[in-house]
Amino acid sequence: MGVRTDVVTWRGEPMTLGGNPPAMGAPAPDVILIDNYLAPFALSSLKGKICVVSAVPSLDTPTCDMETRRFNSEAASLGDDVVILTVSMDLPYAQKRWCGAAGVDRVVTLSDHRDGSFGEAYGVMIGERRLLTRAVFVIDREGILRYEQIVPEIAQEPDYDAVIEVVRDLL
Repeated sequence: MGVRTDVVTWRGEPMTLGGNPPAMGAPAPDVILIDNYLAPFALSSLKGKICVVSAVPSLDTPTCDMETRRFNSEAASLGDDVVILTVSMDLPYAQKRWCGAAGVDRVVTLSDHRDGSFGEAYGVMIGERRLLTRAVFVIDREGILRYEQIVPEIAQEPDYDAVIEVVRDLL
């Protein structure tokens, strides 16, 4: 397992990212996550769609809340060929509760809490906290990784415009 210490900070404190990030232009790693009903969800099940994967530390934090709500509103203008996922280490029950309270109905929330396979496969597992760092990935219809954005300061939001531009170019 790779370890990187110079990629992200949490309120200015350097964090250690574990895992092996995939190469741009390579097949996106297929991992099994857990949906809000405790059922397994394979990323590969989205082949044929453009997939935005937003990794966040926890939906119950202000920045993650804003980010997921923003992607939920963006989803409406992107059409049915685009699926937006939010992946966190939150328990599926907490994700489902949060979505209901926030009115989020277009973003699919998935949990990596069981084994951290997403965090490891995408190189976004924060070693000090066993949480995912803030990152966004775009996977094309063929399952190829086309975009990666690791947000350098975890408390900041991603560059939404850059993500949406990549998605629109893939449509």
